[in-house]
Amino acid sequence: MYGSQKFKPTYILIALNVLFYVYTSLEGGNFLSTDITMIVSYGQVNVSVFQGAYWQLFTSMFVHANLAHIAGNMLFLLIFGLRSEEMFSLPEYLSIYFLGGLTGNLLSLVLLPPLTPSVGASGAIFAMFGAAIIYARRSFRQSIIGALIYAFFLLFLSSGPTVNNFAHIGGLVTGLIIGYVLATRRKPETRYTISYSYSTIP
Repeated sequence: MYGSQKFKPTYILIALNVLFYVYTSLEGGNFLSTDITMIVSYGQVNVSVFQGAYWQLFTSMFVHANLAHIAGNMLFLLIFGLRSEEMFSLPEYLSIYFLGGLTGNLLSLVLLPPLTPSVGASGAIFAMFGAAIIYARRSFRQSIIGALIYAFFLLFLSSGPTVNNFAHIGGLVTGLIIGYVLATRRKPETRYTISYSYSTIP
């Protein structure tokens, strides 16, 4: 147990995502789906980033296309985030989340068409997922092959024509690397086993 659960960063991140969705809904005038003006302003549009809108690399992590999009992402953030709180300190947790999201966005910046908008916390969430499963396997000195197969199988299931697969890949690979490094460097907890011996005095 490494202490980040005392701060409950997962709940705070969920609250920030929901609050930002409420803000974009009120500004755009539609609660079921985010207005295109909000997506262009706060989501990631590569041509805008290249023209100086660098903040979109960060704000796009908190923008979601519609109600189903944010509901699904927050469900997975709750699952993988709470699990990660048991494994990582607060700085480690936040580093995994934001570095994973940023890496996914940078990969999208290079590989997506200039006018394709990209929104969502999926890259950051995939980073949390990747870090958690690889850390759990490596900490117990078990083979990581199964974790890698599971990670990329979930990546395959989440892919689709309207999904930013580059953000998912960037986030997942970042999480796998950070989780592996942390598990390798961290000393395993020492466990003591107490044995009892009984003797009969004649």
